[in-house]
Amino acid sequence: MKLGIITAPTPAGLRRVAELGLEAAEFDLNVGADLAAVWQDRAALRQAAAETGVAVGAIGRWGPDRVSEAGVIEEELQREQQLLALCGELSCPVYITGCNRVEGLSLYDNATLAIDYLSRLITAARPLGVKVCTYNCHWNTFLDCDPGWSIVHGHLKELGIKFDPSHSLAGGRDYLAEMRQWGHRFAHIHLKGSLYCGGEHVDDPPAGLDGTDWSAFMAMLYYLHYDGMLAIEPHSPTWQGNLGEAGLQYTIETFRKMVF
Repeated sequence: MKLGIITAPTPAGLRRVAELGLEAAEFDLNVGADLAAVWQDRAALRQAAAETGVAVGAIGRWGPDRVSEAGVIEEELQREQQLLALCGELSCPVYITGCNRVEGLSLYDNATLAIDYLSRLITAARPLGVKVCTYNCHWNTFLDCDPGWSIVHGHLKELGIKFDPSHSLAGGRDYLAEMRQWGHRFAHIHLKGSLYCGGEHVDDPPAGLDGTDWSAFMAMLYYLHYDGMLAIEPHSPTWQGNLGEAGLQYTIETFRKMVF
């Protein structure tokens, strides 16, 4: 496993990862991001990756509508195909995506639209050697858990999963049970802390300083023979500035002890 972090899709972002002593970076180009600027910067990104020794372990895109009642939204498909091309340019092995639910349509119809859209991404990704996976965050997707996984991933055997236990906790689900059932499809992991009290969400403190059983989580990854990236995701309004830096170092030190 490679320990890394989500960072800005810039040469400075890659240098920041190297300064932290981490091996890999994740770039997230979510809805509203300037994809053209990042594409134009691809040569500089390649150079920075080579100079720092930091691998680009994943590129992802959260949030946009990808399908409508009329079918695939071609403009969004083209954006994601360009991001797949960026994966190829940066030797990035994983691309993270999702698929929105169209209100008023049945689960069957939504699954059919998602399969159409994701099949096209998989076809584009295959010659590049890139693994397409869906995120298990609920942000404008219904492929964050079952029954979406059983229907869509059950049909698309090449489609992977980006897994983050915080989203299982937010949905009131058992993340270890989801790992045991679906971990053979995991292509990427997020390390984000979660703190709940009385069943209510309190904060997202640094991973390792939260309520997640990270020892059991890592044990399950080893049980599953997972060998991909572990991407740290700082995500708390509390842990900012000097406190945030201290928390990040704590997470790095905690997981370094568990990556053998």
